[in-house]
Order: sequence, then structure tokens, then C-alpha cells
Amino acid sequence: MTEFFSIAFLSGLLAASVRMATPLIFGTGGEMFSERAGVLNLGIEGMMTAGAMAAFTAAYFTGSPWLGVAAGALAGAGLGLLMALLTAGLKLNQHVSGLAVTFFGTGCSYFFYRLIFGTPLVPPTIAPMAPAALPLLGSIPVLGEAFFRQYVLVYLAFLLVPLWRFFLFRTAPGLALRTSGENPAAADNAGISVGAVRTLSLAWAGALAGVGGAFLTVAQNNMFTFGTVAGRGWVCIALVVFARWMPGRVLLGALLFGLIDAIQLRLPGMGLGIPYQLFLLLPYLATVVLLVLAGRRAAAPAALLRPYRRQE
Repeated sequence: MTEFFSIAFLSGLLAASVRMATPLIFGTGGEMFSERAGVLNLGIEGMMTAGAMAAFTAAYFTGSPWLGVAAGALAGAGLGLLMALLTAGLKLNQHVSGLAVTFFGTGCSYFFYRLIFGTPLVPPTIAPMAPAALPLLGSIPVLGEAFFRQYVLVYLAFLLVPLWRFFLFRTAPGLALRTSGENPAAADNAGISVGAVRTLSLAWAGALAGVGGAFLTVAQNNMFTFGTVAGRGWVCIALVVFARWMPGRVLLGALLFGLIDAIQLRLPGMGLGIPYQLFLLLPYLATVVLLVLAGRRAAAPAALLRPYRRQE
């Protein structure tokens, strides 16, 4: 039990927490944008799965993890456009549309995986993306390994958070996006195409979710399995509520979930005599608790879940 408090253990725990938070930062950030625009994107689980599958396949055949990331982003963006067609174009129910996109994206991913790779006894693997240590900063005790010896995608995820905030609250397109989610009629009267804003937001959300899924296969792991995403898309939806649709809190929520996930992976090896299934439950139980606590004071965008029709 004393090893739990050792420098080496804490350093490894923090590093794992940051890695596990990275796909959630991408996914939750994308979900935040779509909800800010007025669309609840329940298709994010399918988008992350499609991104993970597309990234693995592209990296497997090209040998380039970055081409894999690009393929994952394109796959996610494609499903985002499908979600936009259903919700912003056809004005269908957002709950049903999102679930349909999740089932479609997940089902297609598993189907094409079996079509391309078959059912081998040993799953195919790729050479994963190599970490990129930052000079000098990587040698800082504890924090160096956690934050400055990570994958490039980790650095990108952290850099995007302040850029998201700047975009939402300091630019005209960000104002248009927020207005489309709060008062689409006012946005329309100001000459903003609500449908176009929601379509672009969903495409961007899908691309980010696809990159989050790609991280799981080309960086964190080196393979695609049927449990690769493991419900992270649903966690992203909960984290948006916890974050109250604010980029800074998105980062905080993702890091908190990543820490709990990293802890549950290490607890079974400490000889506590507790069934490992209970440890697997910890991150998702914590998500439910956070959602209950934060949901009481959460103020969602006013037009969330409401399709906009000009004649109304």
C-alpha cells in the first residue's frame, strides 16, 4: 500500500490520467459545440467508434498514425454531417437521430472491421504513435512525465481548450453559434443561417469525436477491438453537463474522469481483495454522481433539442 504514495507511482498515475483524459477532451469539446448550437448529439459514441476503426485501418495499411488520425477525423465528420442532415435538414427528433447515428456508426465499424480483417485469433496491431517529450520540461520530477512526455495529440487537446473559449466568446462566428443555440429566431433575423451553423457545428463535433476515437487506436492502444471506445461517448455527454458548456470545465471534467480511470486500473494490483469488476465500475459511477450533482444547477442552451423552422 505504501507504493501508492511513492513518487514513481504518482508520476505514472498522473501520466496515465492525462492520456485517458485526452479522448474525452476531444469528444466532450465536440459535444459542447453541437449543444451550444442547439443540437444534442447522441451520435457521439458511434462517431468515436467509427473514428477509432477508420484510424486503425488507415494506419495499418499506410504505416502512418497521422494518416490514421486524419481518417478518423473524416469518418467522424461524415457521421456528423449525417446527424446534421437528420436534425438540421429534416428536422427529425434529436434523440432518435442521435441513437440512430450511434447504432449506424458502431455497426458499420464492426462490420467493416470483420470484412477487412476477418476474425483472427490474434487481433492485428500497428506501431503506435511515439510520445514526444518536450526539451527541459520533460525532466521536471513528477509533472514532467505527466504533462511533457506525452503524445502530440495530448498537447493538441490541451491547446485547443483556450482556443475554443476564444472562438466562442471573442469571435463573430462564435457569437453566431451561441445565438443559434439560445435564440435561433434572433439569429435568423440577424441574417445567420441557423441550419448552416448547426451543420458545421455537427461536422466539427464529429471530427473531434473521430480524433478522440483515433487516439485510442493509434496512440493509447495499438489495435482496434469491439470494446475500444467502451462508452466514452456517453461519458462525454455527461461531462458537457458537468462542464456547464464551458471549455475550461470540459478540461477539468475530462481530467477528473481520467484520474479515476487511471486509479481503477492500478487498484486491482494492490492486493485489496476486492473483485476487479467493482474497480471497472468506478469511473462510470463517478460520472453518474457528477452528473447528478452538476445537473441541478446546469443551464442548458435555451434552444437545445428544438428544431428551428422559420415559419414558427
